[in-house]
Amino acid sequence: MKITTLTNPRQTILLTSRAGNKDNVMTLDWHTPLSFEPMMYAVSIAKARYSLELVRSSKVFVVNFMSCQFEKEVLYCGRHSGKYIDKFKETSLEREEAETINCPRIKQALGYLECQVQEELEVGDHILFVARVSKAELREKGKRLFHLFADKFTTTEE
Repeated sequence: MKITTLTNPRQTILLTSRAGNKDNVMTLDWHTPLSFEPMMYAVSIAKARYSLELVRSSKVFVVNFMSCQFEKEVLYCGRHSGKYIDKFKETSLEREEAETINCPRIKQALGYLECQVQEELEVGDHILFVARVSKAELREKGKRLFHLFADKFTTTEE
């Protein structure tokens, strides 16, 4: 049995990262708040993912909370590696600069967390990045995506 059989549904986010002149967007379910004061957040990225290299190099990332209207883009970003393509160009996602870190965020996101990595932990086949949130904003309420399994999602009422 897979662990996600018990733990899903989990809110799906798009994580944006940058290293040098390379920006990327990845789909991610494994993320969690850790602390109110200071505001801390964690993401778990598989060792095989291209975004791992970017976050390790830059020590920053943005957690973008997306509306269910972006299910197609979320699936696209989860199925294609940013190592070979620019996912911003290949989708309708619009890039904007974060305010407190050198990283893109997604203009259409319902909200976001700008994060600076404080610690990196190896946890089996994933790396857990523990980060301090330098800016958090909820732009608007909306139905968010929650991953069930495979290509199946559910949503919230608001």
